[in-house]
This record gives sequence, structure tokens and C-alpha cells, in this order.
Amino acid sequence: MLDNLKLSICLSISSVFLLLPLNLSAAIDDNPILIISSYNPDSHSTSTNITDFMDEFNRLGGQNPTLIENMNCKSFAESTRWKSRMARILLKYETENRPSLIVLLGQEAWASYLSQEDTTLMNVPVVVAMASQNAIILPDQDTLSLSTWMPESIDFASGSLANRIRGGLVYQYDIEGNINLIKQIYPATKNVALITDNSYGGVAMQALVRKEMSNHPELNLLILDGRTNTVYTLLDELRELPDNTVLLVGTWRVDKNEGYSMRNATYAMMDAVPHMPTFSISSVGLGYWAIGGVIPMYRPQGKELAKQAFDILRNPMDTSSYIQTIPNKIRLDNNKVKELNIDLSQFPSDIMLVNQPPSFYETYKYEVWVVISTLLTLLIGFLVALYFYVRTKRLKDKLIISEAELRIAKDRAEESNRLKSAFLANMSHEIRTPLNSIVGFSNVLAAGDTSPEEQQMYADVIQTNSDLLLRLINDILDLSRLETDRVSFAFENADVVGLMQQVITSIGYANKNNNELIFNSEISELTMMTDVQRLQQVVINLLSNAAKFTKNGKITLTLEIDKTNDKAVFSVADTGPGIPQDKQKLIFERFEKLNEYAQGAGLGLSICLLIVTKFGGEIWVDPTYTLGARFVFTHPLHINNTSTQQTNA
Repeated sequence: MLDNLKLSICLSISSVFLLLPLNLSAAIDDNPILIISSYNPDSHSTSTNITDFMDEFNRLGGQNPTLIENMNCKSFAESTRWKSRMARILLKYETENRPSLIVLLGQEAWASYLSQEDTTLMNVPVVVAMASQNAIILPDQDTLSLSTWMPESIDFASGSLANRIRGGLVYQYDIEGNINLIKQIYPATKNVALITDNSYGGVAMQALVRKEMSNHPELNLLILDGRTNTVYTLLDELRELPDNTVLLVGTWRVDKNEGYSMRNATYAMMDAVPHMPTFSISSVGLGYWAIGGVIPMYRPQGKELAKQAFDILRNPMDTSSYIQTIPNKIRLDNNKVKELNIDLSQFPSDIMLVNQPPSFYETYKYEVWVVISTLLTLLIGFLVALYFYVRTKRLKDKLIISEAELRIAKDRAEESNRLKSAFLANMSHEIRTPLNSIVGFSNVLAAGDTSPEEQQMYADVIQTNSDLLLRLINDILDLSRLETDRVSFAFENADVVGLMQQVITSIGYANKNNNELIFNSEISELTMMTDVQRLQQVVINLLSNAAKFTKNGKITLTLEIDKTNDKAVFSVADTGPGIPQDKQKLIFERFEKLNEYAQGAGLGLSICLLIVTKFGGEIWVDPTYTLGARFVFTHPLHINNTSTQQTNA
């Protein structure tokens, strides 16, 4: 149940396309990567490698989606059906979703692939992982007695099979190294008893050992085969082994009855022959039973496999092999070494020891750190006391300053709370007003008994208030995003004179108060770096404000150049009622309105202030203008694009 849950998680992950490319120059097509998993009992390792592969491929810039197929392989007893399972999987992708790359995880998957004779996917590059370089070709006869079948071990990285695989990370079990290690520690050995299970890996390893043992006629090979034994019958065979026998543990996961038993089974074997020397080919039993062995340096392979896949897809014309063989190393149990008085000087210097006792520092790490911390604390305490003795007066002055700053912070906090309350009060009022009109007139329309003219009038009122409500919400969102730096300014070179002429034209279409709109500019063209949309937003807000309070008057938009300060100066002047002197500084605050009965929420000028400030300019009301109101803002003529760009949060 747990293994099925883990695989389901992997399948869910694989259904999402890999995005966020980092290397956009990689010439990789959009066809999927097909991962075919054996789904052997080592499912945690399989799911980890799949996740690591997808994450690393995505990080490198790969954009191919990932698809996962599961062969659901179990014991070797069903091996005659694996070839057809693989054929069915490949057939699914011969026309639609044709993969750019095939990833084979586990020995069963890639052995099933190597057994295929004819498929249109043969030209698709293949990489393998979690597999041994030494393999056996799968049987294809259901009548074959698999329990007694003795296949020949082959090396898939050589000969014709090598052309079927482009890359991967594979193990190459060092049987010769293990035999030499046994003879070095137990020179009187006459028999080597090999333990393998009822899995493809076990049968393949057994075939490899038989092949390598032919080079040692002085040793008698005894095979304890999981295809013909359960855990219990195997224990009986272990007890009957002759003297001068050394156990060589290959794999043990599946027995004759296809029951999965791993560490508990090896513990039972150890208890059956506790004094028999035992070595391991694949780390099974190491650390509690086996003396040691020449063992591959197992490691997660997903990230390395992703790098190979990325390189293969980026260079489709390159036919070189990316296959890497994971190295072997002698690993010995330190407890066994001491128990048997094994002289380590006869082994290479890079030998690895398991169960090695911790060093003095590792044993007393906490005590050492307590002593060091105590000494450091005393030293720091002395320095701190000296420091405070010298800095007492200055600290007192800083405390006074800090008190003043705290008072300022308190006032700011109270002001923030006041602004929040004012914001909520204004929001509820501003939103409720158009909503009341929308709801009220909607109810009148729904009730019927109105003439077509009245219905049109009510609909116009509803539309007007809907537009007002939409503008209010958009203004609030703009204000919030500007204040929190969540707006991206897209700077570009633009002709500001032409842009202002367009704004005057668009405002003229919406002019309902019969105002005369004038644009004055001392130059006919001015190209500068700006955010066109935001600059238009500022000018339109100022022109709309002027038009709202001016009837049958004149509104003038002026553009001037201040070469001394390297700025463009924009101004909007009207002939309306003007702004009182005591209101000119408050007019840029949120929800500040001169006329509480006028449409709008009082956010437009606040938005203008934020935009102009982010441009690097200033905005103000001209106090010397007496014919109405005149708003002035500046914009730098030259902006450093890279330093001014902002990113969305």
C-alpha cells in the first residue's frame, strides 16, 4: 500500500509540464520524455530518482513534459510477460506523444527494452539507471522452467546491445574482486555459496557469478537459489553447507513463493549460520552480518541522469555514448575487522569501514563545545563589561534618542491606525453609494410597470454607477500595488509630444462640460525613456479632475523642458473654482475630496503622486495660479532603464 502511494505521488508529479527554463538557448523540442519504471520493491529509491530527474531537468532549462509508465514487475516467475508489457507501452507512443527520449529505471525495464526486436521507437535515444551493466536476455517461452533456467550473463555495454543505449549510470558488480577478497582473508576457502533471490537482479547476478567463477576452478560454487527456495528451506540448506565454505550474498527480496522479505530474512540466515564467513556483492547484510565486500558506490542517480538527458536532447546529432559505470570500493565492517584481527595494511588506502567508532570529538562533541562556550562566554563577558564601562555616557545619550524615536514610532503607529479606520470608513461609504443605486434601480426594473424611456434611464443610471464602482476598485488596486512595489514599470523610448496629443484627443471625446482643451508645447518632438501607460494615467487623471470641476471653461496641458535640472515639466491648468491654500497640501492624500458630493473616491491624485515619485519626479499644486487650479509634475529626461525596472512581487 505504501509503495503504491509513493508511485501515485510520482505519477501526479509527472503529469505537470516542466517550466521555468534557465537555459533558453537549448535547442530541445517539445516532445515528452518517457520514463518507464520497473517498479521493483525499491520504490522509495525509484520515486526519489524520478523526482530528482524532473527537478534537475527543469533547472537546466529543459521544457519537455514528462510521462511515466509503470511495468509493475515483481518476481522472476513472470519475466516471460515483461517483454510483451514493454512492447505494449512502446506501441502507445509510436504515433501520438512520440517521446524525444526514453528513460529506463530498473533492471527489469531496460532488460525488457533490450529484448524488443522491432519497434519504430528504436531510433529514440535511451538512457538507463538503477541497473547493472551485466544482464541476461529475457526468456520468451512460457513453457520454460524458469526455476531451473541458467541463462548466460552478457555485458550490454559491449557488442550490438551497446548501440541500443545512449547513456545512463550502471553498476558493474566486481565478482573477481570479491573472490580475491575472500581468498585474501580466508585462504583455506574451498566452497563459495552464493545466495540470490527470485528476481531479475538475482538471476542476472547468479549468471554473472557462474561466468566469473569459471576462472577459479579451485573453488566449488554452491548456489542457494531463491527461485527454488523459500526463506525457511534456504535456512535448512545453509545449515547443511560443508566446512571451508564462505557465503557470498547477492540479493534477497523475493523467494520462491513471491513473498517479499528483506532484512528480517537476512537476520534469520545470519542466526542459522552465525559463524560462517559472509561477504556481500551488493551491500545486502553489510553492517550486521557480512564481513565486507567489493561493492558499488550506490548513490542517487536522478540529477546525473537529467544532465545526460539534457545534453543528449540539446545535441541530437551527437552519437557519442554517455554511459557511466559507478565505481566499486572495498567496504569492511569495522567490528568484524577487530573480531577477526584483519590486517588493514594489506588493503588499499581508500578502503571504507562501516560501524567505525566515533572519534574523540564525535564522542564528546557536546562536552567540548560546553567548555569552549564557557571560555568564550567568560572572555566575551569581560570584553562586554569593558565596552559598557567606556560607553556608558554615550549609551545614555542613545537611550534618550531612542526614547524620542519610540515616541515618533508610536505616533506613526497611531497615525497608521487612524488611516486604516479612515480607509475602511471611506471605502464603505464610497462602495455603498453606487451599490445602493445599482440595487435600487435594478429592483425598479425587475418590478416592471415602467415605460421604455424610464427603463433606458434606469439602465443608464445602473451603467454609470457600475462604471463608478469599477473605477473605484481599479483605483484601490492600483494604489495598493504601487504602495507595495508590486507594479512593473515597462520603460521604453517614446515621443512624449505625440503621446500628449493623443491624450488630449481621447479626453476631448469624453468632454461633457463643453470645455476647451488646449495643448501647448515649445517643441514638436521629445523622445525620452518612460512607461507610456503610467505617464498617460497621470496626465489623464489630472485632465479628468480638471474637467470634473470646470464647466464651459478652458483646460490647458503644457509641456516644457528644464535643461538645467534635466527634467520635462508637465502642467494641467483649468479655469474652475480652484483649490484653497489650506487644501493644496492635503489634496494628494487618499480619500481627500474638495467636494464630498462629487463623483470619485479621492484616490486619483494619490495614485498620481505614487507614479510620479517612482518616475523620480515631483508633483504639486501651483500656489501662484489664480485663474483656477494648476497641477505641475516633473519627469527625468534620462532614466537608467536597468536601475529603474521593478519586478512584480
